[in-house]
Amino acid sequence: MIRIRRSEERGRTRIGWLDSAHTFSFGGYQDADHMGFSVLRVINEDRVAPAKGFDPHSHRDMEIVSYVVSGALAHKDSMGTGSVIRPGDLQRMTAGTGVTHSEYNESSDQPVHFLQIWILPERDGAEPGYEQKQFDAASRRNRLRLVASRDARDGSITIHQDVDLYASLLSKGERVVHALRPGRHAWLQVARGEVAFNGETLRQGDGAAVGNPGPITIEASVDAEFLLFDMLKSAAA
Repeated sequence: MIRIRRSEERGRTRIGWLDSAHTFSFGGYQDADHMGFSVLRVINEDRVAPAKGFDPHSHRDMEIVSYVVSGALAHKDSMGTGSVIRPGDLQRMTAGTGVTHSEYNESSDQPVHFLQIWILPERDGAEPGYEQKQFDAASRRNRLRLVASRDARDGSITIHQDVDLYASLLSKGERVVHALRPGRHAWLQVARGEVAFNGETLRQGDGAAVGNPGPITIEASVDAEFLLFDMLKSAAA
């Protein structure tokens, strides 16, 4: 069975320089029916105006993953890390015992469009950490490219939770299949385009959950970009 979270059903924050859509409860948007899924706590689709962004703010005990769809996002944090995240990059920040960071649109004339994802860690109180890698378009084209995992296999970044995160750029008419093992859940988040997820149509901004073991089939109706999370079943799902 597939549970779909439509783009237009999400919570929304608009404050001039920021247009943010919230798949799950976040900030001033609270919905008891959408508090997260398994260990996924936040999926925000953010669009930030040129030269604007999030002033320094603090987090703790969360795995924070950023994925840029278009534009460039500048990051600075209290660990001394400074970087720019571009399309194809994946950034993971382990907030652990506490970290302060800022995020700004690096461009003075173009917006930045990105997904910010919060994942509950396996344990609280971890040492803060940071990792960023580039996964070029060719490595994601018409396949499921593992970009984050607990054991950092296949060149993926490390995430401190039992989550396998895949990214894909799927051309119109192409299809990928993923085998969901017993005891696992999957969440698909469409960043661009349109796909059929086990026959259900999902468009940009839509998300969907599935918990039945067996094959997951994703086929692009038009050129599409998406993230697929494969997670251990939990009471929150």
